[in-house]
Amino acid sequence: MGDSAGPRVSLRRYPELPVWVVENHQEVLPSIYRAIGSKHLPASNISFLHFDSHPDLLIPVNMPADTVFDKETLFGELSIENWIMPAVYAGHFSHVMWLHPTWAQQIREGRHHFFVGKDTSTTTIRVTSTDHYFLSDGLFVPEDQLEHQKPLQLDVIMVKPHELCASQGEDAAVPSAKKPKLAPEGLENTAAVHCDCPSGELEKDAGAQSTGQACQEPSSLCFCSFESQQCPTTACTQEILEILKKSNDAFVLDIDLDFFSVKNPFKEMFSQEEYKILQELYQFKKPASNLSEEDLVDIVDTRIRQLEDLEAAFADLCDGDDEETVQKWASNPGMESLVPLVQSLKKRTEVPDYEMAHQAGLTCDYSELPHHISTEQEIECLIQSVYCLLRKLPKPTLVTIARSSLDDYCPSEQVDTIQEKVLKVLHSLYGTLDTHLVYSAESAPA
Repeated sequence: MGDSAGPRVSLRRYPELPVWVVENHQEVLPSIYRAIGSKHLPASNISFLHFDSHPDLLIPVNMPADTVFDKETLFGELSIENWIMPAVYAGHFSHVMWLHPTWAQQIREGRHHFFVGKDTSTTTIRVTSTDHYFLSDGLFVPEDQLEHQKPLQLDVIMVKPHELCASQGEDAAVPSAKKPKLAPEGLENTAAVHCDCPSGELEKDAGAQSTGQACQEPSSLCFCSFESQQCPTTACTQEILEILKKSNDAFVLDIDLDFFSVKNPFKEMFSQEEYKILQELYQFKKPASNLSEEDLVDIVDTRIRQLEDLEAAFADLCDGDDEETVQKWASNPGMESLVPLVQSLKKRTEVPDYEMAHQAGLTCDYSELPHHISTEQEIECLIQSVYCLLRKLPKPTLVTIARSSLDDYCPSEQVDTIQEKVLKVLHSLYGTLDTHLVYSAESAPA
C-alpha cells in the first residue's frame, strides 16, 4: 500500500529553502498548499517528516469530508491536533513519519498501514486504524464503510538523546532526576535514533560525512543513526531514504518546538483533584488486542456516546451551573464525579470555564498529554539529535515550524532559544534560508 512512486513529475525549485515559522501548528498548512499550487511540491505522494511531542493526527470530528476541497473553509475548521489527516484525505500526503521524544507515547511504535476515507454513514473523514489513539477519539470505521480511500503509511519513531543511549553503568553528566523518563517497560516495536556523532559536529561543514564513532564523553550532545533491533519492520535511516525516493524526494520537514520541551497546560489550569476527576470522566479503557471488527465498532459507538454526553453536559453547565443542572447530568452512569468537579471549580473561580474543562477532558483518554520541561542540556542534546539525522537525508522542499508557545505547550521562557537553535541547525545544513516569521506581524510577508 502506498509503495508506487508513480510517474516522475517536473517540480520547480526554490532558490533558497523556505522556512515558515508560525505560532499555532495548523497555520503551517497554507504554506504547504501554496507550494503545491506553485508546483514546488507535487499534488500527491508527498512525504511528511514530523518532529513533535504530539502526533497531530486526529480529525475534526464533525467536519464533512468534502471540506478538504475548499481550502479556505478547511483552514478555518482545523486546530492544532487535527490538521494533517485532512491533507491525507485530500490526497496530498501519502507517508507521515512522526518522530517523537521519549516522553511522548501516544501511538504504538513502528510502521502502520491503513486507509483514510469518507465514512459513508456520516460523510466525515475516518480511518481504518485500530490503534488506541484513533479508537479513543471514535475515529475508527471498518474498511467497507469508507469511500474515496487514501492509503497512508505512518512510521512512528522515537528520538533518544545521548544520555538515554548510554550504558546503564555510565555516569552521565545530567543528574538522573533531571533526565527524560524512559519509555514504559515492555514497549514493543521500538525504532529509536541513537547517538554516534561527535560533539560539536553542528559547527563543522554540513556536507562532511559522519565518522560513525561512538561518543567518547558521556556529556557529548549528539546523535545519529536509526536502530531497530526489536522489530525488523520499523523505520531506519535507509528506509526513510527509500520513502523519500518513492515520493521523488518531495518532502516537507515539519518541526514543532515543543518536541524539545513540552508542557501539559491543563495541569496548570486545574487543581490536581480537578484534573483527576476529568481523567475519570473521560477515561477510555484500552480494548483487548484480539477483538473482532464488530466488537471494535461497538467500542467506538460507546465511546462516541460517552463523549457526546460529556459535551452536552458541559454545554449545559456553560448556560447555568445550578444544582438542578448538575444533578441531572451526575445521575448518568459514570458521571457521578461531576458534582465534586463543579463544586471545586465554583469554589476556586468566580465564573468557571466549563468549555475549557471539556477541552481538557478530551485530552484525558488512555494517557495524559506529554509533560516534560527540558533542561538546557536536554534541549541541546535533542538539537544535536535532529541535526545528525537530517544531515543523512536529502534537502527538504520546504520547512515548517510551529512555536506552540501562546497555548503553553512549548514553555514561553524557552521557545525563543529553541527557535534560534533550530534555525541555526537548518542554516548549517542547508545554507541561506528564506525565513518567514509569520507569527510576527512586523515580519510577515505581504
